[in-house]
Amino acid sequence: MEVKKNPKADLNRDSGLFFVIGLTIVLFITWRALEHKTYESTDEIVQLLDVQEDLKEDVPMTETVNTPPPPPPPSAPEVIEIVEDAAEIEETIIESTEISQETVIEEVIQVDDVEVEEIEEDISVPFAVIENVPIFPGCEKMQDNDAKKACFQKMIQQHIQKEFKYPATALELGIQGRVYVQFEINAKGFVGGIRTRGPDKTLEKEASRIMAALPQMSSPGMQRGRAVRVPYSIPVNFKMQQ
Repeated sequence: MEVKKNPKADLNRDSGLFFVIGLTIVLFITWRALEHKTYESTDEIVQLLDVQEDLKEDVPMTETVNTPPPPPPPSAPEVIEIVEDAAEIEETIIESTEISQETVIEEVIQVDDVEVEEIEEDISVPFAVIENVPIFPGCEKMQDNDAKKACFQKMIQQHIQKEFKYPATALELGIQGRVYVQFEINAKGFVGGIRTRGPDKTLEKEASRIMAALPQMSSPGMQRGRAVRVPYSIPVNFKMQQ
């Protein structure tokens, strides 16, 4: 005789449902445990300052010091003797040095005797507008002022080509460019006040050396028959050949 199982008595029939319910309960408990927050309880301690209203302070006993009074001043003598001063005092008379309208001046200074020293003004006139340009050595035979200007500029170019030396440091580093040089020719024909502006200090130093080697002019710049300072500007090109 075979034993028949009742399908309602199968224990594994609802095992999946029970598993899901149990898993849900466990996850819920775990989530609540993680979300549970605890706070530290701090007991506030209130400190009260006990101040007594009646303060008793022991005051030290002080002793009064009696200072004796100062002695009385000496009394005047009963008989006062009068002594006559026989020495004579000479009074010093201070004469006034102020001059009034009644004062007569005996010495008269002539206007011709007064020497007036003339102070020469330091005037600077640009090279382009000066009446007589500075004469570069070798340009003395030029008669026209424009011809003297052209000769001056030509001699400046020749001087730069003669004195030009490319700095070795600039050659090694490949430095090149244009240096603007400004100088002035003073009232005695000497070159000074050299200023340079360029891409490198080495090139500026070489351009300044070239202009410092300029000779003294045969004649300074003249404006209205007077020697004046003449500023002059020129660019110096430093270019390496490829």
